[in-house]
Amino acid sequence: MTEERKFLQETVAALVDKHANPEAVRAAMESERGYDESLWKLLCEQVGAAALVVPEELGGAGGELADAAVVLEELGKALVPTPLLGTTLAELALLHAGVHEPLEGLAEGASIGTVVFDADYVVNGDIADVVIAADGVDLTRWTNVTVQPHATMDLTRRLSAVTAGDTTALGTDPGLADTAALLLAAEQIGAAARALDLTVAYTKDRVQFGRPIGSFQALKHRMADLYVKVQTARAVIYDAIADPSPVSASLARVFASEALTDVAAEAVQLHGGIAITWEHDIQLYFKRAHGSAQLLGPPREHLRRLEAEVF
Repeated sequence: MTEERKFLQETVAALVDKHANPEAVRAAMESERGYDESLWKLLCEQVGAAALVVPEELGGAGGELADAAVVLEELGKALVPTPLLGTTLAELALLHAGVHEPLEGLAEGASIGTVVFDADYVVNGDIADVVIAADGVDLTRWTNVTVQPHATMDLTRRLSAVTAGDTTALGTDPGLADTAALLLAAEQIGAAARALDLTVAYTKDRVQFGRPIGSFQALKHRMADLYVKVQTARAVIYDAIADPSPVSASLARVFASEALTDVAAEAVQLHGGIAITWEHDIQLYFKRAHGSAQLLGPPREHLRRLEAEVF
């Protein structure tokens, strides 16, 4: 990781620590727009989060996909609801299409973007100002859309069904679904790492038979295995981001989904009954794990793609 990217990571982590504790995250997910608008403003003004992938000559920060991934990983650690994923993807779509007019508002964070891969489950669909559809062949801008919000298991990420009113062709789809898979994988690994940290901390405090349960060899082995799984997945994800392709995107999604799902499941087991109560944060990680695994194509679809490369 470059020094600049490390600084970006630390800056976002500091903002999250200060403004996105568990109580703030719950307030954000229950708010009218589904995210903390004041934190979003801070991320855009102090970090330039929404401008990272936009070239400097177009009012952006001139960063790379890995910069956006680092920010999403940090936000994923605390399950912070923000419109960053959808906005970043919309910017990438517009840049590929050579449509620059909406970029200024998106880069400033004043406008919210989203990309439609499945019209029944659209991230940011209920709040998006700029809606782009990507079907693997073409990019299309949707305007005058009709939105129907969904009741979702993962309350930290709202989804909506979106129907186009008017459409404008923008050109070919550059494989935006694979880019989305990479960014989502980075967010997933952030959530997996934090869920594991919370579980390790709990096993150091929870006493059974006169000893912290984390001192028992069997639990040490389980947590060590999870640590290896998370670190391996992170390496796969950032290698894929550095050299993106359809295969590497699918590989990243499989590793990320498995890591987060396994960590969340073990976190529930190791926390005991308290983990499934509304008051405890682990249930939010468990729901994020299963919601994210099905978003943008479930793991089985990515496994089929990988299988086709082998056989």
